[in-house]
Amino acid sequence: MTEYTSEHWEPYFDEEEAKAVIGKHLLVGVTHRNHSEEVTGLEQFHGEIIRASREEGIILRLSGSDKERWVPPDLSRLEPATPGNYRLKDSGEVVVDPDLLSTWTVYPPKQSQ
Repeated sequence: MTEYTSEHWEPYFDEEEAKAVIGKHLLVGVTHRNHSEEVTGLEQFHGEIIRASREEGIILRLSGSDKERWVPPDLSRLEPATPGNYRLKDSGEVVVDPDLLSTWTVYPPKQSQ
């Protein structure tokens, strides 16, 4: 997989494909790293995709909640999930048979020099 910096990143978004993911159960993993590539945090969340647009991004309603979470509007980062149980590292919650997976690495903004 090619890594892109935010300066060069162009998300892939197609209106018809976006309509097809509405209602799907998405499991998201986010790794937070510093500029030295050290992991500073891990985050996992999941829920139903309730909206998707180029302008707003991919919005999911977290499972068991009315809260919404945002994922960048890049449909190429949504992968079909293999059926099975996925245990969340921080909570121990087991997510059964999500439809899609998405993983991201987030870095802090570069410091001005």
